[in-house]
Amino acid sequence: MPADYLVISTSLNPGSNSRIMAQRAYELIKKQEKSEYLDLREYPLPVCDGDAAYEDPNVAKLSNKIKAAKLVLLAVPIYNYSFSAAAKNLVELTGQAWNDKTVGFLCAAGGKSSYMSIISLANSLMFDFRCVINPRFVYADGSAFKNDALYDAEIEKRIEELVKSSIALAGSSTVLS
Repeated sequence: MPADYLVISTSLNPGSNSRIMAQRAYELIKKQEKSEYLDLREYPLPVCDGDAAYEDPNVAKLSNKIKAAKLVLLAVPIYNYSFSAAAKNLVELTGQAWNDKTVGFLCAAGGKSSYMSIISLANSLMFDFRCVINPRFVYADGSAFKNDALYDAEIEKRIEELVKSSIALAGSSTVLS
């Protein structure tokens, strides 16, 4: 049965802080009947070449899951003031599957200065695929984590708010013909 709510961890790093946030968001969202957690490490993807890469079986699997969902929460690491190449590659490969989705972001970075770095991905999803972007995204720097766990109560609260508001937004968004 396809999931209405997806949480996708886009980090390929085994010790990822964005994955910790993704897992917390999934703990909250899985209370919904149709939800699923996806970890890109379990779906190795080719680099988008604009040609043969689209034929990869994992591209088809992820495209189908994204297409069936009404809400996608993307957990994204921030590197060098930008979202990760793995997140960009996912969007490039699955393209039209993103049409008319509600999307929320969980971002983890090393420092506090990159909090606006997700905007270009949000803009691409909005303009290219008519996604509704939840502006209540979560951004956490390394100080929010300790011993491979979320340590910051304010970030925990923001994840809860993101999940709650994203579900509400996905339930109320309609597509005009």
